Amino acid sequence: MILTKTPFRVSFAGGGSDLPEFYRRKSGAVVSCTIDKAMYIAIHPYFHDKIRIKYSRTEDVSSVAEIEHPIVRECLGLVGIERGMEIASFADVPAGTGMGSSSAFTVGLLHALYARSGAPPSAAHLALTACEIELERVKAPIGKQDQYAAAFGGLNLIRFHGDGSVEVQPLNCTVETRETISSRLMLFYIGQEREASSILTEQSRNMADKEKFRRVEEMVELAVELRAVLEKGNLTSFGEILHRGWQLKRGLASGITNDVVEANYQLAREAGAEGGKLLGAGAGGFLLLSCREEKQKQVREALSGLREMSITLTEEGSQVLHDDGRNDPILAAGKTA
Repeated sequence: MILTKTPFRVSFAGGGSDLPEFYRRKSGAVVSCTIDKAMYIAIHPYFHDKIRIKYSRTEDVSSVAEIEHPIVRECLGLVGIERGMEIASFADVPAGTGMGSSSAFTVGLLHALYARSGAPPSAAHLALTACEIELERVKAPIGKQDQYAAAFGGLNLIRFHGDGSVEVQPLNCTVETRETISSRLMLFYIGQEREASSILTEQSRNMADKEKFRRVEEMVELAVELRAVLEKGNLTSFGEILHRGWQLKRGLASGITNDVVEANYQLAREAGAEGGKLLGAGAGGFLLLSCREEKQKQVREALSGLREMSITLTEEGSQVLHDDGRNDPILAAGKTA
């Protein structure tokens, strides 16, 4: 049996610049960090000469070609697995909530399959292959930030270049800065889980609009500004940068925000939150806020109708937690190509 753990992420600035419709014209950049919530993938020999897959439903098929789950089908096809395997997934947070769960699933499954083959991958190879699966084989209308965040882990500026290459630049922050960020972050569940594809498809199409393209350019500038702020340990403008980014992002496509999101965000700001944003493509999921600890009680009271979830920033990318074929209890993907 092999068990992998692949972290979810929160994105602070630059989201949307990882879409090819943007970075093919101008380089993109995102600041994000992995958190202590994750996707777990278990693979195990199956007694029958078939493939069993357990996710929100169960598939029991005789060949890879019969698998309906597109990511599982393409991952098994790429790695070369035929039959005699059982795959199960478990997650700390539901899908469609803006934390990169789909890409964490892809990265985690690939990591488990490569571990089974006896060829431990680098983080760069995991991320690159996950992008190939999701963007090229499955044709999902998504970007590249989630795959690299999940594979590498940590607090990074991730750059997206016109030739399709991706560069992960860890932020040079003190432990105190990271701990302060963690202490200020508040996460509230808005609900309304959604498929990101329709919003991202519209957002990609809207990159032909000069005003919307300029919005993403400004979001990239905010990501670079945020990196400088965090590396200097100056967190006074952290919440304001989140707020400015959200004001830009909400105008990129029609489905990004709604009355429920806006009403709760306004309540949080009035109660003392310095800024925030909706995670992921938009419409629902989790509302991320930056708030000093002395104001957090007031924010909780203002958003008492929403479920709060605590998070901590983490350093680890995708890991093999258990592998019957190895003695090592935890094997993280190598961070170099």
